[in-house]
Amino acid sequence: MTISSFARASLAVLAVSTSTLAMAQDTQPVTEVAATDGDIVVTAQRREQSLLDVPLAVTALSGDTLADRGITNSAQLGSAVPNLQINSPYGDTQPNFSLRGIGVANEYNSNQASPVGVYLDDVYLAPRTSHGMGLFDLDRIEVLRGPQGTLFGRNTTGGAINFITKKPSLSGTEGYAQVGYANFNTFTAQGAAEATLAEDVAGLRLAVNYAKGDGKIKNVFAGGRDANSVDTLQGRASLRLKPSDGLDIVLRAYGGRDRGTQAAVHGLLPFRTGLKFFEINESRIGNNDTDAWGFSANIGLELSDMLSVTSITSYDGGSQHLQQASDGSPLDVLNITWRSNYRQFSQELRANYDGEGVNLVAGLFYGYDRNVTDNTFNLPLPPDGGFFQHYRQERRSKAAFAQADIDLTDQLVLTLGARYTNDKSRYEDAYAYLFVGALGAPETPIATTVPCPGVAGTCAYDPNARFALGDTNNALTGRVALSYTFDSGTLVYASYNRGYRAGAVNGGGYTSSSGIYYIEPERVNAYEVGVKGRAFDRRLTYALSAFYYDYSNQQLQDTRPGPVSFLVNAPASEVYGLEFETTLRASNSFRLNAAVGILGSQYKELTLQGTDLSGNDLPFAPTVTAQLGVEWDVLPIADGKLTFAPNVAYSSRQYFSPFNELNAAGTAQDNAELQQDGNAKVNLSLSWSNDRFTLRAFADNLLNRKTYGYGLDLRGAGFPYNFLVPATPRTYGISARVNF
Repeated sequence: MTISSFARASLAVLAVSTSTLAMAQDTQPVTEVAATDGDIVVTAQRREQSLLDVPLAVTALSGDTLADRGITNSAQLGSAVPNLQINSPYGDTQPNFSLRGIGVANEYNSNQASPVGVYLDDVYLAPRTSHGMGLFDLDRIEVLRGPQGTLFGRNTTGGAINFITKKPSLSGTEGYAQVGYANFNTFTAQGAAEATLAEDVAGLRLAVNYAKGDGKIKNVFAGGRDANSVDTLQGRASLRLKPSDGLDIVLRAYGGRDRGTQAAVHGLLPFRTGLKFFEINESRIGNNDTDAWGFSANIGLELSDMLSVTSITSYDGGSQHLQQASDGSPLDVLNITWRSNYRQFSQELRANYDGEGVNLVAGLFYGYDRNVTDNTFNLPLPPDGGFFQHYRQERRSKAAFAQADIDLTDQLVLTLGARYTNDKSRYEDAYAYLFVGALGAPETPIATTVPCPGVAGTCAYDPNARFALGDTNNALTGRVALSYTFDSGTLVYASYNRGYRAGAVNGGGYTSSSGIYYIEPERVNAYEVGVKGRAFDRRLTYALSAFYYDYSNQQLQDTRPGPVSFLVNAPASEVYGLEFETTLRASNSFRLNAAVGILGSQYKELTLQGTDLSGNDLPFAPTVTAQLGVEWDVLPIADGKLTFAPNVAYSSRQYFSPFNELNAAGTAQDNAELQQDGNAKVNLSLSWSNDRFTLRAFADNLLNRKTYGYGLDLRGAGFPYNFLVPATPRTYGISARVNF
């Protein structure tokens, strides 16, 4: 489909939708019902607005909505957001977010930045390991689809996800406690308590989350541990101080750790043949050990009725120690220990001006992050041995940004925004060597491989050899939009956004330094039109958008025999689609929510392993995603209500590899295996609740659909198998919550 034909079709759909729904609108002004019709207030444009007033494609999920839908981990968000896919070779650890087809694709190294920016209370989280967070005591989650290169910044070519925690209200004392039990002997507990230290002046909120359960994928190997177990503990403390009407300070500290077993792997074909889908035969199931902690200070100061400033300072850290048996067999073909430590600091200072006919957001940003990595790759070399890899990566980012909403008329608004970013990256203290030694035994280095420009084993071992390089990127990104609000409240908009993801270095280069170099930044030119509003006496809310992306330099892994990995750019791609979200309050006792995403994507120019992949779909970009859920208050019981809440999430076929079903000539590849066919997953919830108590029973993946969540080509690297990760089987359980 050409851009012109897609644009014409999209505009036609939006025009029909706008006129049809506008005619159904109640003409009552929006401001008269905002307090009673459940408007969601978001900060997608770095200021508070009703969700229906934001000329962006945004999905907002409240903390109560997350609880009602049983979403307890960031890896589950794909079931509630159109055109969002979440995949990982490590289970819930280090999730890869793909929005509208833009993600890390087949890249799996920890040093790469996600092209979907992830934020915790407006603080950018650089390490992808910290993205696999448990969701507890949240005010809401905002998912912004499309490039957010103006107000959010670098590494948001696909969009941004902002997790916003609850902060003290400065009035009264309240909280909750919740416990639950599910199959796989899974026990969960979470709670929060808030105390007002001084009315309207100071308050403290503490929250905790705990989960522990057996592995969800059975291991038939004698004495072997089951895969995909959970062992999580997280805590958060928020102190809010408001010494005067114009000064609001929120100090937040958090910490957490995960100690579950690794994700299940279907690898060598002889050892998965004859097994049930949710079974493995693996002799070495390792742990996915991760830690994350951080501190932040958010200081808001109102200088006048029109001008306020906000300072956000944060310091975060963490680590990962992932032990991954990657062959899915009792044999020691490929065992990897991924070990990284992280630190990051960021400072943002921004000003908000709300004057006559102009709303302006402007600011400065500085960010620093460091990744120190030590990976070990145990291979069946003669004799037993493998590779050890070490490097330190440091990145610094500086930016200045501004965005203005200018009222051309009472109803027509022009948005102009720009951001200038300077990114500097250093890859240093890098070395790797080939060693001999059985798995778990002492390692004896025999040859330096980094720095070494040739074939592994051709450079003598030098314990002092080091490799380093650096890179600098400068980028100008921005936004131009026109939005018009009808008297009924219906909003229509058209926008252009430019997104940018900084250049990167190959974190998977350990067999030779010839493949370690910086590649070009990603860039997206995004065009979008949309409409959102209310209809049918304001019982129906809706948002419809159409988009087209000109996408250049997606960062991909080119894995070659050796095994040798090269990080490369896909020169040109295009992505286009439609999205529709709606909620319907048919009555006070019946509510419906639905979302549909239609996506087209293809590489216009790409060659990997000497194979022309032009015309192939982008990975993790299904053509259709859809969600449908209802909340039905069936009947009142004992001063409470019984609510039935089923939902279904559908995804059409998606590929895990840019090769789709093609195989590189001269290889033993079977890339057709690296995909997941279309499937629908059904979830059910039945709860009884009143103002104080909630009792809930649930079943997720009720029909026990057998799906893969991730796949990676290892045949192209010379291994006799592909790497496939089965998704979670059916889970069910009960929980009880008390509010106080």
